[in-house]
Amino acid sequence: MENELLIRVYDVGLGDCIYVRIPGESGINDDAFHMLIDCGTWSSETLLAAALKQLATGLPTASDGEKKRLDLVVVTHEHKDHIAGFDPALWKEFAVGNVWMNCAMDPKHPQAGKTRKVRKVAEAAIAILTAPGPALSPRLAELVSVFEIGNAGAMNTLRHTLLGEDREPTYVHAGQTHEDHGIELHPNAKIHILAPEFDFDRFYLGEVAQTNLKGIIGAAAFAAGDEVEAGNSVENENAPAPATEPIPEPKNIGPAAFRALRARMQSNALAFADLDGKLKNNSSVVLLIEWNGKRLLFVGDAEWHGAFKEGKMNGSWNAMWKERNKLLAHPVDFLKIGHHGSENATPWDMGSGTVTEEAKILEAILPLPKAGDEPTARAVVSTERGKYRTIPRGELLKEIARRVAGATSYAEDLRGYKPKDIADFDAYERNWLNDLQPPRTDFERIRKNNGYIDVTFE
Repeated sequence: MENELLIRVYDVGLGDCIYVRIPGESGINDDAFHMLIDCGTWSSETLLAAALKQLATGLPTASDGEKKRLDLVVVTHEHKDHIAGFDPALWKEFAVGNVWMNCAMDPKHPQAGKTRKVRKVAEAAIAILTAPGPALSPRLAELVSVFEIGNAGAMNTLRHTLLGEDREPTYVHAGQTHEDHGIELHPNAKIHILAPEFDFDRFYLGEVAQTNLKGIIGAAAFAAGDEVEAGNSVENENAPAPATEPIPEPKNIGPAAFRALRARMQSNALAFADLDGKLKNNSSVVLLIEWNGKRLLFVGDAEWHGAFKEGKMNGSWNAMWKERNKLLAHPVDFLKIGHHGSENATPWDMGSGTVTEEAKILEAILPLPKAGDEPTARAVVSTERGKYRTIPRGELLKEIARRVAGATSYAEDLRGYKPKDIADFDAYERNWLNDLQPPRTDFERIRKNNGYIDVTFE
């Protein structure tokens, strides 16, 4: 019904595409607030096209009488599984009112300059490693794909196409609300931004990583201003590293020594690519939507790295627990499970049973129901096995299922299921198929042949 708050999590494979409708005072669809959180996938982009086509059917007509009105698009962070769908061809029939992106995506944000340098080092290292030819290890091939996702095109769409040439996206950070950005909602609704913190380098990169980076690229280069601030275009800042010529095998060392040298180079490249990936995940816009007393938490791919410590590279969850505890440390009515069910994106004790900061966070937001009580909170995960070994992590989903309503066992529905990677499926999922899990987009498509999961609140 149109006077209900609706959360629709689309099945786009391994990716996020989440529609939220917040009712207005009249209760009619034209008066509601319509927002989309992310539009990306690691899987078939055909799924994204189908999701956007379906989304359009439920949106009101824009003031031009032709396009469909979407009041807000939130881009949590710059990874393919969250931005691949921002292709101008897919957005021709939408009129977008506002675009929110995280503050680290602002190419001129002074408190993320060192983080941008990490990206440039990672891009350069990956470009050098891939120049000799296509023979890459599985782990390196996975990381290379992150740097070849066409971010420049997606970011150009977000910055220049969705809002037109005369308007720019809004770069948001923790501590703000929708009111800070001129958005009007029903008096009973509020959108809080819980992450990332404005001083991005300090909270998520930390002093140790900055010191190591200075030693690798040199103190002068580390201290220099960003190329973007010196006059380069936004598109150039987001473009992939330039192609390099293949590196010939040197004549002054033997083949074994050359392989050892290349292995060390690969190790350094992997380290910086991994760091860049963590920083992007921890830049995720985290939203807490309050409506009629309900609390709905959308966390992007925010990670947890252990208890917060000043000066270290902190996870977003740990920074939120310290800086935004007043808003975070209460039960939620809905959780968008982070990073497609990854073990590092939902705070938990990893099955150890020990009391950690992470275990405290999970208990605060999704407390175990008391004996005899049924859980009332809801949770959904958008996932698909096949890209990363531990995504999704069945043991984590089983733990979340103890704390939410609507959980189900998929064992019977998956009796004839043939996973892409049997070994990983056996290692991380098969043992938990008979147990309850929160609703997940990949298995719900198998079970119901449905392209989305709906959660509503009256």
